Amino acid sequence: MLLILVRHAEPERLVDAPDGRADPGLTTRGGEQAVRLVDALDGVAIDALVTSSMRRAKDTAAPLAAARGVEPDVVDDLREYDADRDSYVPVSAMAAERPDDWERMRAGHLPAHVDAEAFTARAVAAVDGVVAAHPGHATAVVVAHAGVVNAYLSAALGIPVPLPFPLDYVGVTRVLCSRSGRRRVRTVNEVAHVADLLGDGPPAG
Repeated sequence: MLLILVRHAEPERLVDAPDGRADPGLTTRGGEQAVRLVDALDGVAIDALVTSSMRRAKDTAAPLAAARGVEPDVVDDLREYDADRDSYVPVSAMAAERPDDWERMRAGHLPAHVDAEAFTARAVAAVDGVVAAHPGHATAVVVAHAGVVNAYLSAALGIPVPLPFPLDYVGVTRVLCSRSGRRRVRTVNEVAHVADLLGDGPPAG
């Protein structure tokens, strides 16, 4: 089957979330990025649309869902490693505000507070669950997060760090998945459809 992994669009900054969990929606530019996903996947027959439970992923998938007339499946285990934090700092501000986390991410590692092994296992199992549910010649689109997509690519390619690739907002990654368990990564981080909307900030790990 063809697995299409999409990183969410640009989220709002959110500090000190009132319920203790920062789950921001998209910026105005993020909303424009999300709309571009519709044209980026034009001509692709989509058998399943799946999102993480976080608002930025669900909002990114919304224009595609509306265009295709489908209701996305929401999978909580596709949530990002920062899902339980009370603040969300956009990656463009991370170097200044969370320099230790930024340096770790640049080196391909998750922030120190994250249990990298547990997060990777959860993310890979969640994506593989989507693959298992849509065997054969099906195509599934999964809208999730840079950490989730990277964890899956790291496992598929045997890369020893969990964040091997810089991934942009609404970057598209395609993986061919066989019933035997073989994974062939065909593309990583396609961004032609949003190139003019990415701004000057560095991409996330």
